[in-house]
Amino acid sequence: MAEELRWALIVISVFVIGGLLIHGLWSVRKKDNPDVEQQERVEPNEASAETSESSQPYAQERDEPEFGDLSFTAENTEEPDVEVEEAADTEEQPESPAPTDFIIVHLQMPEGLAMEGSQLLPAVNMLGFKYSDEGFFNRHLDPAGTGPVLFRLVNMYNPGTFDIDNMEQFSTAGVSLFMTLPCDGDGLSAFNMLHSAAKKLADEFGATILDSNREEMTVDSVREYVEKVRSFSA
Repeated sequence: MAEELRWALIVISVFVIGGLLIHGLWSVRKKDNPDVEQQERVEPNEASAETSESSQPYAQERDEPEFGDLSFTAENTEEPDVEVEEAADTEEQPESPAPTDFIIVHLQMPEGLAMEGSQLLPAVNMLGFKYSDEGFFNRHLDPAGTGPVLFRLVNMYNPGTFDIDNMEQFSTAGVSLFMTLPCDGDGLSAFNMLHSAAKKLADEFGATILDSNREEMTVDSVREYVEKVRSFSA
């Protein structure tokens, strides 16, 4: 009996010692493996970083702003410099105040019809307009074409000007008359002349007189214009 017990203890001891040896080997292997595993984990990250770097030029190309955005940015960056230069010029030499408002009257032809240049040129000449180098017809204080400009006649459609040398080939669906406020001389008198010229041209071509909102001119519209002119004449 004692002999059997002795052998049982020996077997148990062998298993315990073997288990300890296996555990020890496993612990040592576990300590060594993290470095290997860490290196294995780093490699994909480095590869992905290289892939990311190689894809950056393509991403930059796709993120470039469009031409319209560049134009918009350029205008914004230039404005402060312009303002500084204008402020400097103002300090050095006072300038006359800029116009603060406009009186605008449009003459719109019926759909499908147009003002022919061969008819428009003599009509505006009869009303005292003089052609300017800018391509507009100006009505000066003096009908002979001298003195300050009271109001102007322009093409309602692009480019807004008239080619005096090719009026025979010219036609437009509408023209516009406008004056700046404040104006030189008697503002009310200038507006009355503008309104009278608009009515005569409208009768000549069968056009409709429109206000600044391109709505048909009414008595109330004329009164609003008169009040606006008076506010700048006071």
